Amino acid sequence: MLGASYALIVNVMIAALFAASFAFVALANPADRRALWFAASYMLGMSAPLCLFVVHLGVWPDIFGALNYVGFCAGLFLMSASLARFYGRGPRWSAVAGLYGAALLSGAAIGEWPQDSLAFNLVYQTPYALATACCGWIILLAGRRAALEIALAGLYGVIAAHFIIKPFFATAFGVGRTPSEYVASSYAIASQSATGVLLIAAGLLTLLIVAQEAIREARRAAEIDQLTGLLNRRGFDLACAPRLASAQAERDPTTVVLLDLDHFKRVNDRFGHAVGDEVLQYFAALLRLTTPEGALAGRLGGEEFVIFLAGAPLARGRRVAEMIRQAAALHVTPRLPPITVSIGVAEIAADESFSHAMRRADEALYRAKTLGRDRVCVARGARLKEIQG
Repeated sequence: MLGASYALIVNVMIAALFAASFAFVALANPADRRALWFAASYMLGMSAPLCLFVVHLGVWPDIFGALNYVGFCAGLFLMSASLARFYGRGPRWSAVAGLYGAALLSGAAIGEWPQDSLAFNLVYQTPYALATACCGWIILLAGRRAALEIALAGLYGVIAAHFIIKPFFATAFGVGRTPSEYVASSYAIASQSATGVLLIAAGLLTLLIVAQEAIREARRAAEIDQLTGLLNRRGFDLACAPRLASAQAERDPTTVVLLDLDHFKRVNDRFGHAVGDEVLQYFAALLRLTTPEGALAGRLGGEEFVIFLAGAPLARGRRVAEMIRQAAALHVTPRLPPITVSIGVAEIAADESFSHAMRRADEALYRAKTLGRDRVCVARGARLKEIQG
């Protein structure tokens, strides 16, 4: 029937469109190629309606009928592996290969059974139901509770159920005894259309989730200093603004700590920029170890770093700064030159802007530099108090 042919052609084109869309997302985001797995899944899945269309043309119907089953199974099981990889849960290739191998064996075992029997159709559709149920289960195991993930997991449950129900409709309405008779049947139109609509919906949801993740990754990359892994200036400002606003609304104390590595230019001039980069990475790691939980640490540029301490009064900010200064001065690594750090600390007033507090911390830092470096200076309003290192 022409209707079945149109449904098959539409399914081929839509699968190709999804494959191209996922490939585009992956190529547009070089740091994360996970979307390519979804593209490969849709390329394999596209082979199923393509093979059935060839069956409709009368070309080696038994061979292409079998290839339809092989390709569709491969596409669905690869989709489960793609989701596992996307959500950081594997995939476990041995399990995927085992399930796919079992599907191929079951397909081979029913090769001589009557195609219009209930038993044949149940065995034929079960691997599809199992693969799509695995997709939904993997999404649930990922632990995300966003609306799109919940919708996609539920949709895969519906798709799995529809594969289990299809054999009963196939037996009731008739599918023919050969692949050629199936393609020419009225049931083929309904079957291909229903499956196509459900998989299109799943593809759209998956594409939205992958695109959202790519946008989040790009945003994170734009807010992270690539050398040290700390927040860059933009990322620090964006992360700090809501925390400061919340703290000021609650009248909680907050402190900003400004740090500058001493004589860093000499390190670059004497040991080279590669060693200088290692020093910056080392100091960033030191900040992660010495700053309290919940603190924000960032690299403003060059050898200058910043820490935002919510819920910390000036005295606590000073103690944190002194701990960092001592750790930098005492921690010696064989491959790197010794370093010291000058630090300025300022408590942010309830009605003070962050930029103004940063200026006061910078003044305290400048004072620490002029007094000989390797020390902490604390700003109190317009006054500065030196804490000798």
